[in-house]
Amino acid sequence: MLQLSFVNFKQGNYVLVEGKENPDRFYIIQSGHVKVSHQGDIPGSQPIVLGPGDFVGVISCMAKRAQIETVIAMSDVVCIAVQREQYIALIEKNTAVALKIIRTFAKRMRIVNETLMEQTQSTTSREDYEQLYNVGAYFDGQQQFDIAFFAYYQYVKMQKTGDNAKKALQRIAVLKPRVNSPYIEPSTDMLRKYPSGSMIFSEAQKGDDLFIIRDGAVKISKIVDGTEITLAILKTGDMFGEMALLENKPRSANAIATADCVLMSINMQNFNQMVATQAQMVDKLTNTLSERLWSMQRQLANSLLHANPVAQMIDMLALQLEKNRIPMVKGQQHHTSFSCEDIATMCGLSKTDQARCLPDFMRNRTIKVEKGKIFVPDCLELYKEASFQMKQILRQNQQ
Repeated sequence: MLQLSFVNFKQGNYVLVEGKENPDRFYIIQSGHVKVSHQGDIPGSQPIVLGPGDFVGVISCMAKRAQIETVIAMSDVVCIAVQREQYIALIEKNTAVALKIIRTFAKRMRIVNETLMEQTQSTTSREDYEQLYNVGAYFDGQQQFDIAFFAYYQYVKMQKTGDNAKKALQRIAVLKPRVNSPYIEPSTDMLRKYPSGSMIFSEAQKGDDLFIIRDGAVKISKIVDGTEITLAILKTGDMFGEMALLENKPRSANAIATADCVLMSINMQNFNQMVATQAQMVDKLTNTLSERLWSMQRQLANSLLHANPVAQMIDMLALQLEKNRIPMVKGQQHHTSFSCEDIATMCGLSKTDQARCLPDFMRNRTIKVEKGKIFVPDCLELYKEASFQMKQILRQNQQ
């Protein structure tokens, strides 16, 4: 039986404190207003103000991660406290709460993603249809022709005239005989197979379904200023594509199969039915989005280190270990699956910046390179180095 408790916070009291480990509950604001801030906020940006019906602490609670936000009561506040283990019972009783949390997550992910692009690049990424051509041209230049063909094809569907449309049509004619791009047209198949190296969807493409990885691995990336920025590497059980479905907006990133994949597709009709009837699936979706938002917020903090690329790469590597829940223990070793170039690309460094900074990164005392992959001889030392650099930049920003 679902039994929720009410908690009172006086004006000026802390509701949540960033960095607190093992949060076991989140709060739904019943009355009053709170101010929300994050370590990764852009200097000078205004804190978020939330009020009745809003919720705080869901990301860290559901992801079982340290708090990523500090929340202070701006007035006397009454909140409903929801224990992590009560979430399924809550959404069984009130699917509207689950839908609001999920839609809020999708909106917040888009905002954080856009902010992240602004922080890591001199210009923002494009979300008009011309970006489809840019994606095609980038992968064409990388000789990843299946992906290029897919993006060119989606572009021509949207833009049938203009110089770029002529160029895209020419490349489509050249590439078509030698590529195998599945599902270039919309499909009603719920279960889909994608070979390694194929594109599932492209940024700026219209989309109306999300995907669950039944088998395989998927890379989520963006093309910005001629550079591919890797946002996430997803594995079996992960979900993606929810932002376009929930917000009815173009895709904000590319999804590319990095191994042979079997994906389950869920459209809006199936999604609404799932929310109403499958609390366990909604719980998993909430956990997935929480984990991804935690990672994105953490990556936004990493972008503050852009003036010191080596420190940024050290912090990015630490973030990958955090995402994989590698213990922060003295003497804990870890063989990663990342090359130095992989970490630099995740930071949004151009090829020119990589050539300049990678030698210093490879000489850093906290890492070694073995057979082209990064080896961490002591994870605790890596975490300490990353934490020290972050504290330094935050202190400079406060000054």
